[in-house]
Amino acid sequence: MKPLKTKSEIREFALSVRESGKTLGLVPTMGALHRGHLEIVRRALDENNVVIVSIFVNPTQFNNPEDLDKYPRTLESDLDKLRDISGDLHVFAPAVSEMYGDSVVSRKYNFRGLDQVMEGAFRDGHFDGVGTIVEALLRLISPHRAYFGEKDYQQLQVIRKLVESTRLPVEIIGCPIIREADGLAMSSRNGRLTKRLREEAAFIHKTLQEAKKRFGTKSALKVKQYVEEAFAAHPDFELEYIEIADARSLKPVQRKNRNKKYRAFLAAYLGGVRLIDNLALN
Repeated sequence: MKPLKTKSEIREFALSVRESGKTLGLVPTMGALHRGHLEIVRRALDENNVVIVSIFVNPTQFNNPEDLDKYPRTLESDLDKLRDISGDLHVFAPAVSEMYGDSVVSRKYNFRGLDQVMEGAFRDGHFDGVGTIVEALLRLISPHRAYFGEKDYQQLQVIRKLVESTRLPVEIIGCPIIREADGLAMSSRNGRLTKRLREEAAFIHKTLQEAKKRFGTKSALKVKQYVEEAFAAHPDFELEYIEIADARSLKPVQRKNRNKKYRAFLAAYLGGVRLIDNLALN
């Protein structure tokens, strides 16, 4: 499997797929592929004739230069994993200069407040960077469907708003979080944890499950207080935020409405590694 590297190559290939009458799926990734990514790729292959996996560590969505430097770049290993999947699968792995030219800056978007809470409140400009590269990929490849994991649920909602506002003719499909046996959401960052801290990381999902249980009878404020106290009592964690929000608008819950869907979102540091997770509450 030899990856396509240039915009002209991927544009020509994608056009040939669409002109042949085949359906085309896109799975955008930043590489360091794990089983969660591969499950998304398999779903895309089930639902499309041809699938493109993009592998691109996007610099404009990192507000912390150190985080960008530490992000794993494992293209050869990623290609090996993808070779084991049967289907008409292709990889687009451009250089930063190919996607951005000489000006590595993001566009400015109006995501109607979806980008101002949670991740957006702590990662300035993050979603402008996400929007910039996702829009570029969607315009370049013009897939029928594009697939994103729900671990980055806020990102998924932002991308849906992007597609709605730009009227790009693509169906955005969210894929359920794939978890380890102990409940930890699969992430490229998990590999940076020591063995001991990796065992402690299961505390995140365990706490979210208890929050879901309590949400049935207690207010959102009481549930948030429970999570904050649980993390404060755990010496290895530093909780960045816990929020309970409307699953569609991402607005924090004031009073529960039985006709709405809610999710709990959190971000926490464990041994200097930033981990995020979310869970549907009803």
